[in-house]
Amino acid sequence: MESISSKDLAMKAQKKILSRLANKSLAQLLIDDTSAEILDELYRVSKEFTGSRAESQKVLKNLVKVAVKIGVLFRHRQFSESELGLAGEFRRKLRQGAMTAISFHEVAFTFEAPVLTALLRDSRDLLLRLVEGHLTAKSLGRVRHVFDHFGDGQLLGRLYGEQDPYRAHLQKICDGLGKLLEDGTL
Repeated sequence: MESISSKDLAMKAQKKILSRLANKSLAQLLIDDTSAEILDELYRVSKEFTGSRAESQKVLKNLVKVAVKIGVLFRHRQFSESELGLAGEFRRKLRQGAMTAISFHEVAFTFEAPVLTALLRDSRDLLLRLVEGHLTAKSLGRVRHVFDHFGDGQLLGRLYGEQDPYRAHLQKICDGLGKLLEDGTL
């Protein structure tokens, strides 16, 4: 007879409930103001790029769902030592990506879409390795969707181009990333 772990059941229930409730209000409850501002700007960039409110909402909802589920896994100490090593690598890669994004914004004529695309792809792959044993195929698809969407070379090209409203969005995103780097959140 197989035993049932109430801790495992509680964790599964939390992941399920929180993923069903994933929306802007939940995100604002669970994350700091700076991160919420960055998410808002990413939504605006996505909406401007795709021309689709529905697609932009979907990609942000996927981002929130994945972040919440990973948070639940960390809270319940579900990651092994080797997975925690991957989490560290993922964090370093995200920091590198944030610093690169800011640098490309601050130093004129340095932007290279392939560099940011590669950083986002590497981050995605590290995150997938970290969570592959913990999340469903559908959730892994959400990870791919988010990273592939924002790592799209055309989207990045427009974001770093000279056209408004992208420039204003990029400024706010980079300001937020700078704050997260400064306070050690990222």
